[in-house]
Amino acid sequence: LTAVGGPCRHTHRPSIPSAIMTLSVRPIEPRDLSEIRAELHTHWHSNQIWSLGRCHQADALPGFVAEVSGAFAGLLTMNMDAGGWQCEVITLSSRGLGAGIGAALLKAAEDHAKAKGCRRIYLTTTNDNSKAIRFYQRQGWRFAALHRGIVDRVRKLIPDLPLLGLDGIQVRDEIEFERWFTDDAS
Repeated sequence: LTAVGGPCRHTHRPSIPSAIMTLSVRPIEPRDLSEIRAELHTHWHSNQIWSLGRCHQADALPGFVAEVSGAFAGLLTMNMDAGGWQCEVITLSSRGLGAGIGAALLKAAEDHAKAKGCRRIYLTTTNDNSKAIRFYQRQGWRFAALHRGIVDRVRKLIPDLPLLGLDGIQVRDEIEFERWFTDDAS
């Protein structure tokens, strides 16, 4: 749901009925590497994810895995910024739309960032990803910035990055969302 690698391309997956699911979230472990790489390639067509003009090797980042009844159901990768006062969510994906998987992963990232002493957690999504934009707002995240033309600049480095994204919208910008863990920045 975030960043550029090719921009997130959701494949429609049916919702998982909540009556039969047991959702758990845990930190990424070495045994998860093949599932992580498959998930990154499904959504971003690469292990390299661009966010705010920086390239991240997403399959080497810490984060969280969601499991439903023991099966891989979602992924969140994150990166602590230098200085440790803020943390960026690099990728967020879910195999069950509407099942609470994305919300559980995002909450785990927020709790982790707070526990590490971060004052702010942030992420980006591309301008075409209206589902993600709505999702982050429903989770209480706020608009922080519009990074106009940043995907166009990355496209100069990666010429095969698709121009058209979700719903046939040109992918050009990143929208930054944030959560602050202090009372002075709501």
